[in-house]
Formats: sequence, structure tokens, C-alpha cells
Amino acid sequence: MRHLIIQEPEVIEANEVTHGLSQAWRCIRLPLIVPLLRLAIIICAIMSVMLFIERVYMAIVIFCVKVLGRKRYTKYRLEAMKEDLERNKSHPVVLIQIPMYNEKEVYKLSIGAACGLSWPADHFIVQVLDDSTNEPLREMVELECYKWMEKGVNVKYETRDNRNGYKAGALREGLQKEYVKDCEFVVIFDADFQPDQDFLWRTIPYLLKNPELALVQARWKFVNADECLMTRLQEMSLDYHFSVEQEVGSSTCSFFGFNGRQTCHLYYIQDLNNQSRTITQFHLLAFVGTAGVWRIQAVIDAGGWKDRTTVEDMDLAVRASLRGWKFIFVGDLAVKNELPSTYKAYRYQQHRWSCGPANLFRKMTKEILFCERVSIWKKFHVIYAFFFVRKIVAHWVTFFFYCIIIPLSVLVPEVYLPKIIAIYIPAAITILNAICTPRSLHLLVFWILFENVMSLHRTKAAIIGLLEANRVNEWVVTEKLGNAMNKKSSARTTKKPRSQIGESPPSSEASPFDFTNRVHVLELLMGLFMLHCALYNLLYGNDHFFIYLLLQAGAFFIMGIGYVGTFVPN
Repeated sequence: MRHLIIQEPEVIEANEVTHGLSQAWRCIRLPLIVPLLRLAIIICAIMSVMLFIERVYMAIVIFCVKVLGRKRYTKYRLEAMKEDLERNKSHPVVLIQIPMYNEKEVYKLSIGAACGLSWPADHFIVQVLDDSTNEPLREMVELECYKWMEKGVNVKYETRDNRNGYKAGALREGLQKEYVKDCEFVVIFDADFQPDQDFLWRTIPYLLKNPELALVQARWKFVNADECLMTRLQEMSLDYHFSVEQEVGSSTCSFFGFNGRQTCHLYYIQDLNNQSRTITQFHLLAFVGTAGVWRIQAVIDAGGWKDRTTVEDMDLAVRASLRGWKFIFVGDLAVKNELPSTYKAYRYQQHRWSCGPANLFRKMTKEILFCERVSIWKKFHVIYAFFFVRKIVAHWVTFFFYCIIIPLSVLVPEVYLPKIIAIYIPAAITILNAICTPRSLHLLVFWILFENVMSLHRTKAAIIGLLEANRVNEWVVTEKLGNAMNKKSSARTTKKPRSQIGESPPSSEASPFDFTNRVHVLELLMGLFMLHCALYNLLYGNDHFFIYLLLQAGAFFIMGIGYVGTFVPN
């Protein structure tokens, strides 16, 4: 009896709270939630159509390019240019910059690949720009440089007492060295890049034959794409960027991506066979900052490297483009590099890649609008297609529509959600994106769920960039595992990296559970929200949205506890 007396008020109080919440929901649903949700659906529908049109346009163009074989770089007679260079022995002096920061696992790979390039030894300089804060690691990098010096390679090891400007600051100071004045071109390789020996032979001739060409850009090849499920899904996204966006942009009057790290270029391009050097077309390109060869004079003319955003390469590219310099993307030249294989590293990378372009959009819009070299149509194309649709709308519609609006519409039966917007258009966009990686088509569902989760961070980063909020200039170097991954197959120790969703977590003896690095609150909250909507739809709905919502909730939970990618014990 005493037990019942104690429990009764608690039950009544709980019922009153639940009843109060239900009443409040009913009071605001019709007059407030329903109109706002309908408006949000209209806005998201418009953004979905904008993205769909962009994807269809690029699909049509790339189909024509593939069928007709009209890739722009194939017009250049590379072999003839190489023969002429060999015959005249007129090899230019090339500077190869390798910026790095605490790159313990990959510094040997990158320095070795750069020093092994096939080019006259007295006509190229390898400049290692080491901003590492780990003193023992600095000594190791310097020792590696001395090893190659002894082999006859001209290697310069440069350090700084600070990290002012981050990567842009290091590149800027590197170009100011006295020995660089004899260099005509500069090649930039991030610390995880491993070019083939003939890289310079397949890029420099383009620049020698066209004095108005500022940059020759190669594509990327991922050496660890098969490491875990997360790297496979990244490959699907980046293959679309290289196989479609870059090829379409370099083959038409449009924007294309400067390999991976995201940079944009407005560029003129001329037919090298036209001896009068008449500018015949105007193209807009988007580049991404590494594995490319720059003409040093173009870098100087554009104002050099600036650190006002976290996409310094995109910034330089836009400024060079507005000065009238030209660029070319060579799609059949691939440079090996490494994808981030830990979830933490990938999140930081995506924040930088999403925040930087949005912030540059804010800073450069006025300059683009008032540039007299660029036509009104091209200004519209850059601002609308490249920046707004690809760098903002693509993130926003993925997160707000698929992760917020659709789940909310389940809780509000008064709102009608058209299937063409909720299902058919997203399905078409997904297929157009994923078809570039046919070997991973069986992972399509995982890719959709993974991209939706990542859209949370990309959307947040884009908003931060537009508003110039706290983390707008945050720069965290993407962690690489190069040597650790190579040693994994030969040395099966208790500290081997763990990969793939579904593998058991590490034991507490090997590495204590790190709450900060393994648990992500935002993902868990989104998972709870989508699980609630899924259960409500399952119990009270008359459609099958709960299937998608359950799967998406599961993806948020899996990534929320850090159970994705490769795990490396401390």
C-alpha cells in the first residue's frame, strides 16, 4: 500500500507532462508547423530541381565527350612537344614544393617520389617545406633530405619558426628563396602524393608551347581506396568530380575542379595550333590545389599565395583567372595519393573543403561581378553553377531535405510530400553520381546513407563560411596512415589498424575507449530524431518512408559512435 501511494503521484505527473506536450504540439502544428513545412518543401524542391538540372547537363556533355572523343587536352600534340624539348635540350628549371606538417607516415614516400622524377638533375629543385612541430620528426625529415642530396638530387629543406598562413604561408615563403629566381615553373605535391617518374614530361611541354598557360593539372588516383568501406564511398564521390565535373568543364564553356582539394578557375583556352594565338573560347575551370604545375610568373601576377581562406589554391586560381591566365586539365595523367581513412580525419577535411569555398564565395563575388574580362553569362555561371549550386545548394538540400524535411513530414500528415521530389529526382541524381564508379555500384545504398550523414557537417561548414563564424579559418591537416597501412600486411601485431563497419572494437588493453574521438553527439541526436520519425511512420503512417528512416538512423548511430573507417590504436 505504501509503495502504491509513493508511485501514484509520479505516474500522474508523467501523464500530465506527456499530455501537455501533446496539447502544445496540436496547438502549433496547424497554424505554425504546417505552413512552415510546406514552404520548406517548396524551397527544397526548387533546390533539388536546380541540382538535378546541373547533373543532367553534365551527364549529357560527358556522354558526348566520351562518344566523340573530344577531350580538350587530346588536341595538344604532346609527343611532338616532348621530342622538340629533347632535341633542343631546353629543359626549364622546375621547383617542386612539398608542404608538410607532422607527416610521419608519408614523408619518405612523398620525398622519394619527387626526387625520383625523370628530369635533368641540374634542372629541378625539390623544396621540402616542413612546418612540423615534432622536433624528432623534423630531424627524420631532414635526414631523408640529406640522403637524397648525397644521391645528387638538389633538395632544399626549409623550416619556419611559426605556421603563419598555414600551407599558403609556407608556399609563399618558399617562393621567396633566392635560389627560386632561376625557376620558371613550380609543381606542388601534398605530403601524401606520389607522382610517376614521367610526370614532368607529361606536363611541362604544355606550358612551354603556350606562354599564356598558367597551370597544367593532373587527376588523382587513390592508393588506399580498398582499405575500408569509408574509403570506397569516398572514391565514389571523388570519381564523379574527376570523371565528370573536370572533363565536362575542360571540354565546354564551364567550370571544372582542380583535382581534389577544390579550387576554381575562370580560364581562357586557345588552340595551340593557331599561330596567331587568338583566344577562341572562354572557359571556367575549378581546380583543387595539388598535383599541378604552375607558371611562377602567373602566381606572382595573380598576387601570390594568400591565407584569407582555407582553400588558398582556389583563391589563387580565381585571381589568376581574372587576370586572363589559362589552364588545362589532363585527365589521363593520374597522381597517386591517399584518402583519409579515419572518420575524424575525414570530418576535418570535409569541413575545410566545404567552409573554404563558401567563404571564398563571400569574399570574391564582388570582384567577379566587376571583372571586365569576364562576360555577364560567365559571371552568372561561376556564381550560380559552381559556387551556389555545387558548393552550397548540394550540401543544403542533402541535409535539410533528406534529413530534416522528409522526417518531419512524417509527423505532420497534413503536409503532402510529392514522390517525384522525395524519391524519383534524388534517385536520378544518385545514379548519375555513382555510375562513374561501376565497381562500387553494389555499395550504392551505403553511399547514400554515408553522404547524408556527412551533409550534416558540410552544411554546417558552408554556413560557417558564409557567415565567417568561429571555425571559418580552422586548419587541421588531414591525417595520413601511409606507412602504417603498408606495414599492416607484413607485421600482424596487436596494434594493427582496424577497418570496416562491423569489425569488433579494440580491446581496452590495446587502446582505451576515447569518448572524445569515438562518440559524436550531433550524429547521435540526428539518429534519435530519425528513429523517432521512423517508429511514428511505422505505427501511424500509410507509406513506407520508415524503411529509409530506419536505415538512415542506423547510419547516424554507426557514425555517431565512431564505428566507421579505420581505427588506429594509440
